[in-house]
Amino acid sequence: MTRHLNMFTLIAIGVGAAFVFSAAAMLMPGLFPHTMQHDGKVPIYFEAAAVIVVLVLLGQVLELRARSRTGSAIRALLNLAPPTARQVTPGGDHDVPLDQVQVGDWLRVVPGDKVPVDGVVVEGQSSVEESMITGEPFPVEKTVGDQVTGGTVNGTGSFVMRAERVGDDTLLGQIVHMVAEAQRSRAPIQGLADKVAGVFVPAVLAVSLLTFVVWMWLGPEPKLAHAIVNAVAVLIIACPCALGLATPMSIMVGIGRGAQEGVLVKNAETLERLENVTTLVVDKTGTLTEGKPKLIDVLPTGGFDVQDLLRLAGSLEQNSEHPLAAAIVQGAKQQGVALEAVKDFRSVTAGGVLGTVAGRAVLIGKPDFLRTQKITGLEPLEVSARKLQEDGKTAVFVAIDGKPAGILTVADPIKSTTAEAIRDLHALGLKLVMLTGDNRRTAAAVAKQLGLDAVEAEIEPAGKVAHIQRLRAEGKHVAMAGDGINDAPALSEAEVGIAMGTGTDVAMQSAGITLVKGDLRGIAKAVRLSRATMWNIRQNLFFAFLYNALGIPVAAGVLYPFFGLLLSPIIAGAAMSLSSVSVISNALRLRNVKL
Repeated sequence: MTRHLNMFTLIAIGVGAAFVFSAAAMLMPGLFPHTMQHDGKVPIYFEAAAVIVVLVLLGQVLELRARSRTGSAIRALLNLAPPTARQVTPGGDHDVPLDQVQVGDWLRVVPGDKVPVDGVVVEGQSSVEESMITGEPFPVEKTVGDQVTGGTVNGTGSFVMRAERVGDDTLLGQIVHMVAEAQRSRAPIQGLADKVAGVFVPAVLAVSLLTFVVWMWLGPEPKLAHAIVNAVAVLIIACPCALGLATPMSIMVGIGRGAQEGVLVKNAETLERLENVTTLVVDKTGTLTEGKPKLIDVLPTGGFDVQDLLRLAGSLEQNSEHPLAAAIVQGAKQQGVALEAVKDFRSVTAGGVLGTVAGRAVLIGKPDFLRTQKITGLEPLEVSARKLQEDGKTAVFVAIDGKPAGILTVADPIKSTTAEAIRDLHALGLKLVMLTGDNRRTAAAVAKQLGLDAVEAEIEPAGKVAHIQRLRAEGKHVAMAGDGINDAPALSEAEVGIAMGTGTDVAMQSAGITLVKGDLRGIAKAVRLSRATMWNIRQNLFFAFLYNALGIPVAAGVLYPFFGLLLSPIIAGAAMSLSSVSVISNALRLRNVKL
């Protein structure tokens, strides 16, 4: 027992009173005064009690179904780790279950495998896709001495690592723990109906008791019968039939309206929280940007033209599996460049690629790599590259036949709809903060271009959670929008988590709202939907309590001394129907709300 008065207290009292009153009226109608009888019968309210119980149970079933899905995000996170690891022993390599890996074990990671635990590379080199942790779309080169993280995906190289953190101590294990903690720490929101009912219930009980006392003191004979009838009538008219419809009807219509616009809302609690949000925290990669590298600029030096540079570079990169190479190849094809066969192709990890295309020696990669191949005169290109990098672009250097040939730039483009979405969100009064695992230079360039209010870069999942906790400690109501696994703890920590439908399942399962199209403009729609729905609910509650407030004095018998009238079943039924119709009609207006 919580000893708290809420809507369920009122429902229990109303249903109980209706049932007991109806049973007595059906079995012992002679106990009731003539003024309460129609054709010798006293009205009964069994159907009203049944309808109220059905509405309440239906609402509870829907709520329980929503809550049963809260553990799916954690299960999805756990599935990211591979079930086994390839252990290196003096007798050769053999697979062992992941839970048997110990700190200090040597493990081999072959191309395409997931890294089993956190550790450090002791042999070999490769590129590792770490977007699940950093949000950065480009793979990270790993050589001896570099740290690797469990759950990330190895590229084309092979390496041996030494396990340093296993089980719950790994970064992935910590993310699982953070998601679980954030979900458990959420206190259930007390519904608006419960808040009002907390005052309304004792008031109704007091009025019912006062009605009984007054009729026993001043009422006509039979005093006891009149006192009981009118006291029970107060409880029956106060039974919140319309109140039971007020919130669920608005929520049902509002969530359906959101779905039409590609805004999927997990539960009513999310809508209520979203109404009060003042600060929106967004990830960069896949949220503000498209999340896929694209070729942006082709900048040849003197003696080379754009088509030749792109043809030779694109042809060579056909043989590389690096995402930057894929972006260059895709960019060349989109510009209608015919790619040619490559001879003597060679890839140098953490450096670049080289080979022969149409009889010409082509090198692509970092400046240091080109210098190791005895390419000189790169300084002017490096000066140009620094300016491009300040704009958030990644510069790739190209040399042809031993001479610098130009620069290709690759970037993760900002979504075409992002700028409009930012304007909409600012117009709604929200402050926008970007948290990203990407480098500071790229993050600052994106933030400046979009006019964001604040930016934090090179931040890990735990850092995102800590930043959100800090914002909430300052009294801000925080929503978080993201699409990656690395965003899952932050999505759970925020008062409202918003996931891009184009992102990972983990992000969507951790969030209260999912934007089906991955369009940031959907957040503005969700905020408008939340505000419209909550305002609609308040209107419904007003209607529901207004009819109760008007009906209770009549039920108590205030009209009897003046007109000799007591509450009849016709009046009670009309009031109940009118209040329900008003609530339903008002809720249906949400179908036409502009988002």
